[in-house]
Amino acid sequence: MGGRPMFILNEDSQRTHGRDAQSSNIAAGKAVSEAVRTTLGPRGMDKMLVSDDGDVVITNDGATILNSMDIEHPAAQMIVEVSQTQEDEVGDGTTTASVLAGELLAKAEDLLEQDVHATTIVEGYARARDIALEAIDDLSLDADIDDEILKQVAESSMTGKGTGDITTERLAEVVVNAVRHVEGEEKVERDDIRVHTQVGSSSSATELIEGIVTDTEPAHKNMPRSVEDATVLCTDGTFSVRETEIDAEYSVDNVDQLTAAMDAEESQLKELADAIADAGVDVVFSHSSIDDRTASYLAKHGILAFEDVDDGLTTSIAQATGGKRTGKPDDVDEDELGHADSIRVEKYGGEDLTFIEGGAAAKSVSLFVRGGTEHVVDELERALNDALDVVSTATDSGNVVPGAGATEINIAGRVRDEAAGVEGRQQLAIEAFADAVEVLPRTLAENTGMDPIDALVDLRAANDDEAGRAGIISSGETGEIADPVEEGVIDPAAVKREAVESATEAATMIARIDDVIAAK
Repeated sequence: MGGRPMFILNEDSQRTHGRDAQSSNIAAGKAVSEAVRTTLGPRGMDKMLVSDDGDVVITNDGATILNSMDIEHPAAQMIVEVSQTQEDEVGDGTTTASVLAGELLAKAEDLLEQDVHATTIVEGYARARDIALEAIDDLSLDADIDDEILKQVAESSMTGKGTGDITTERLAEVVVNAVRHVEGEEKVERDDIRVHTQVGSSSSATELIEGIVTDTEPAHKNMPRSVEDATVLCTDGTFSVRETEIDAEYSVDNVDQLTAAMDAEESQLKELADAIADAGVDVVFSHSSIDDRTASYLAKHGILAFEDVDDGLTTSIAQATGGKRTGKPDDVDEDELGHADSIRVEKYGGEDLTFIEGGAAAKSVSLFVRGGTEHVVDELERALNDALDVVSTATDSGNVVPGAGATEINIAGRVRDEAAGVEGRQQLAIEAFADAVEVLPRTLAENTGMDPIDALVDLRAANDDEAGRAGIISSGETGEIADPVEEGVIDPAAVKREAVESATEAATMIARIDDVIAAK
């Protein structure tokens, strides 16, 4: 049966198609991109996010901003997914990816208005993306990734973010030390780095702890607060009276029988504590609850015990101390026990914190983050997590590129040069891609206080020279054109690659949509 296709929809459904659908989707994507554009760069501005409950978040982290926004438009949500993918894969560059995706959509809209078919735009963007990825590889610095370069990577990641009264230079040193501590033969074990925040002091008190920090409290007030050279037991076992496997009722006819039953329970719990002490255990981390009577007996043996420890934390402590989780605390093999140089409980603002340092398998480390307010420590935590991610990425990949917009201006130039050899309308899409990439250094210049057009012209000229390396460097109240490598502004190549790939993928997917059917 020929003719036009028939759509059978619920009467409450809404359908937008053709140019209207494309315009709506592109406008939504551009709006999300614009929301984070002013946060880009070392002089980017912060956003205040207020939830329905009145909770306030102050940040310039792109992923945090977009995830906190109540976005309903499906095309706009795709841009949010771009930032989330960027965050998950490489830990930084979320604003870069979002801004680039929005600009690619803006350029696609201009081409659609010139009657360039969406498929042609998609093909041109894909070709330009491949050229851009080759350019990133060519721009990788020919240098060993030593600690100095990693510190520059960390500083570049944190510049412009709220770090309180501690310098990014000091934080970068802490980050690099943490990453080097958990670096394995093949890759950095990023999960072995924990970040623990605690309000109550200036951010300059932030430090690296070679071990684990947790807010777990002792199970009994009479237990010691500090144990040196500690033998550690991590267990899922039961610290209360064992239950029978069958339902049974006991008849108690007199006080003597009741006393005997209670004595039997006490004896059972005491034997459990005695067995743990006889095994040479100094500290217990239990995933389950500890009966108050058992805790009392453990305290009499001078054993420090913690109850209701989080499942993941119990595993982490076992690994960090070189032990194993066991289900039988009263029958422990020596190889199941771990060791720590020091386990101590300290009070911070009325709250107990436990420090487990110098484990036998000593790979886990913690960044103990301080700050005067919740807002300060939260933003500092986000900045440190981004820095830890990019330093880990740079260490694993071994490739870094110039920052400050230098890589983007070189990508744009390479793509524009290659476009000259492409025939047909696809050339327009490739050139549009180059123009879109240049929005990043242009935005950096604008946020830094420079004239964006003049800065872009100067950047192109500087990068066309034989030296060919210049970016936007923040200086005082404005910026200047300078070599980012000499200024210590360096980014992992993987961050640039991921931003180009994810932004292009989202933009081309949105540009191809010409029909939106919404069911209610």
